[in-house]
Amino acid sequence: MTPATLYPALARTEAVTWALLLLGMVLKYVTRTTELGVAVFGLVHGVVFLAYVLVTVVVALDQRWTRRMTAAALVAALPPFATLWVERRVERSGRLATSWRLAPGGERPAHVLERGLARALSRPVLAAVLAGALVLVATAALLVVGPPGGRAGA
Repeated sequence: MTPATLYPALARTEAVTWALLLLGMVLKYVTRTTELGVAVFGLVHGVVFLAYVLVTVVVALDQRWTRRMTAAALVAALPPFATLWVERRVERSGRLATSWRLAPGGERPAHVLERGLARALSRPVLAAVLAGALVLVATAALLVVGPPGGRAGA
């Protein structure tokens, strides 16, 4: 996968999981038919949210996004569907290349974060497995902490 395929895929998936979570909330709080939608879609959205944040940081670092653009992309994960707006904006502005800048044979890393990313890009399967494990560990930790608003608000 390239930045031009990975970031849009996560941005769109994050928006879809927002829609599913909102549907679950309607079923729970409006129709009062089931709480299952919030439980299932909340977890799915949480996992995708964390993956989106991780991918955004990785792509922003590799593609040399400005701090402002990176912050906008990260904040866009909070309101429903805002990742779609940011995704279109970065695509139209040419901030998503079809190759990784720091991949083997690419540019030389300039600082420690770029060196870490370059090392990860030199072993993409291992990096993907480690990224997935990081997202799952973060998800597990957040599940132990509890849902937003506390358990009574769930």
